[in-house]
Amino acid sequence: MKDFLSFFSNDLGIDLGTANTCVYVRRKGVVLMEPSIVAMNVSSKEVVAVGHEAKRMIGKTPANIVAMKPMKDGVIADFEACEAMLRYFINKVKTQKHRFLLPPRMVIAIPSGITSVERRAVRETALRAGARSVRLVEEPMASAIGVGLPVGEPCGSFIIDIGGGTMEMAVISLGGIVLTKSLRVAGNEMDEAIIDYLKKKYNLLIGERTAEEIKIEIGSAYPLEEELTVEVNGRDLVEGLPKMVRINSEEIREALRETLNTIVNAVRDILEETPPELSSDLIERGVVLAGGGALLRSLDKLISQETKLPVKVAEDPLTSVVRGTGKMLEEDKYLRLFPHE
Repeated sequence: MKDFLSFFSNDLGIDLGTANTCVYVRRKGVVLMEPSIVAMNVSSKEVVAVGHEAKRMIGKTPANIVAMKPMKDGVIADFEACEAMLRYFINKVKTQKHRFLLPPRMVIAIPSGITSVERRAVRETALRAGARSVRLVEEPMASAIGVGLPVGEPCGSFIIDIGGGTMEMAVISLGGIVLTKSLRVAGNEMDEAIIDYLKKKYNLLIGERTAEEIKIEIGSAYPLEEELTVEVNGRDLVEGLPKMVRINSEEIREALRETLNTIVNAVRDILEETPPELSSDLIERGVVLAGGGALLRSLDKLISQETKLPVKVAEDPLTSVVRGTGKMLEEDKYLRLFPHE
């Protein structure tokens, strides 16, 4: 009966991230990746825009419209907005010639450190948004499956997934997580660190979007062969007028130092707790970086220098988690690892 029903329903794998939401349709691949942002009318509670369109509104809305992130630190902060966002993305996928005669099954990736109440909130939100059934998988496991690590074999694999709201680390062996650590220190904290740095050094106030653009354009975790520069526009905190300053990648590295030290120390902590047999595997297999934070220049070099382990960035790290949920839908051997709760 399940096989019969699957012909009438395109099952979905979803990475419900703090920064971006990605959707994988079974047998189709990754079909959607948009910012996890909703613009709502404050008085009528009506959704004005979702995703890319809502992101363009951040910091530019009139008083009656607010552009918000329904996800904070990897968990749902606003249930109504999150349900509206999820429903919008599901409907958008339906209109892309992916017909659903039945409500879809969903595999949703969640942070490893969330509570049972937060897990239930994710499940109920997905059901209200139109899911037939919901299976939850921890993000580091989904990410490891997505990048092709041998999670079912008796050998140690170390995955670090750095998203917008959380950093997930896990040592995996025999289809289970041996050690895991979830930190609410990730891409958003890097953006805030850049905002604070420019405020203190240049009396320049910038927004989250500008901080993210600076991080992408010139951010780095390790000295570069040729340092980069960029012009930044914002508001002068003293005069209250628009102001432009030129900053370089060394300054952004200084701004990110504390956040990067937190990440490196967390990696060291989990390595200290790793059983010796698995530690020997990690010397050979190394560490894999995934998630949007893995795209920060030379982050792999910094972690390798501090841990003395080989570190590599996954291919297409932004979609590693959602590709993992997709593999679970495509291959029963992965889905069997996560029974219904």
